[in-house]
Amino acid sequence: MKNKKRDFISIKDLTKEEIYEIFKLAESLKAKRSANNSLSGKTLALIFQKPSNRTRVSFEVGMNQLGGNAVYLGPHEMELGVRESIRDAAKVLSRYIDGLVARTYKHQDIIDLAKSATVPVINGLSDLLHPCQGLSDLFTIKEKFKKLDSVKFVFIGDGNNVLHSLMHGAAIMGLDMTVVTPKGHGPKAEIVDEAKALSKRSGSSITLCNKPDEAIKGADIIYTDVWISMGQEQERERKIKDFNGFQVNKELLAKAKKDCVIMHCMPAHRNEEITDDVIDGPNSIVLDQAENRLHVQKAILHLLLR
Repeated sequence: MKNKKRDFISIKDLTKEEIYEIFKLAESLKAKRSANNSLSGKTLALIFQKPSNRTRVSFEVGMNQLGGNAVYLGPHEMELGVRESIRDAAKVLSRYIDGLVARTYKHQDIIDLAKSATVPVINGLSDLLHPCQGLSDLFTIKEKFKKLDSVKFVFIGDGNNVLHSLMHGAAIMGLDMTVVTPKGHGPKAEIVDEAKALSKRSGSSITLCNKPDEAIKGADIIYTDVWISMGQEQERERKIKDFNGFQVNKELLAKAKKDCVIMHCMPAHRNEEITDDVIDGPNSIVLDQAENRLHVQKAILHLLLR
């Protein structure tokens, strides 16, 4: 990644080579585990419209371990676009800080921040994308399988922001990905089009279907996520009904490879989209995923803020 003002809004904006550069640095940072001063004197602002566990803590700890500082601006401190315009907030903060992580509802808010900020802006989550999660998950897959191409990756669940970023990443890195969602709950058409175009370049495939039992045959990885995302609580009753048969449980896994690994980005709605015995079972690597958020984001910070 070139050493200039650059934002990280979507995985699709990265090349395969740049992703491997991030992974190589993340692997090195994880192996050393010790703090370094590569971002000494640097300050990162965290603008969060949504509460968070992994995203906030991993960025704050990561910045600290790189010798820098983090300033948290929650919903009450920073009413983005309400107390003042996004444009003004971005320009003012750019005078104080060296980088900005935004966790928003509207994806457009992150785009607008990046347009006006003179420091790098990182997408910490929007309703459309979750690229830091997606990259960390790909890093975890590479860590477990020692490769990314020729791995069969099955996502079972809702067509949400996590899935969108995973589709971008899988398509770029050469994973064959099957997306299994109930009818009416698939990924956005624009994301499907982007992922399929990217997959043609890498030689991988992106397949959409509505039958979990068939999709998991021969899968190396089964990934799921919550059915009801933050801000969608009013849709709960309808979604629970629509997602009947899409729970990742022992009955479903009996039809998959015995050594198939289980992934979930967390937080999990236990015994809803995934059962306790599966998420806590021997094939689960969800805690490795969570930990790797720290290492991958440290690599992103190092490459963007130096």
